[in-house]
Amino acid sequence: MNFDDYQKAANRTLMGNEQVLTNCVLGLTGESGKVADLVRKYTFQSQQLDHDQLVKEMGDVLWYLSQISEWADIPFDEVASDNIKRLKKRYPAQHGGVNQVNI
Repeated sequence: MNFDDYQKAANRTLMGNEQVLTNCVLGLTGESGKVADLVRKYTFQSQQLDHDQLVKEMGDVLWYLSQISEWADIPFDEVASDNIKRLKKRYPAQHGGVNQVNI
């Protein structure tokens, strides 16, 4: 699935009124906080990093990002492509690394 397909599929679940952008931004911060909390507990409290829970929370973050992009009429593929272009410029000689894919 590409990002634009995801964005359109996710949009069918968007509920709200004229406050959609505010709801999505606040939801993004809440869900990002859940991801951060899982990592904090793993790092500082020696808890196992629950793969399934991390995937769920990251999916929630992705949903909110896609809907902010939808609200702003920005194709989600454009967001992803632009980010990769900027990363290539910022890190032109970056190779390998732990769990890293070549960009």
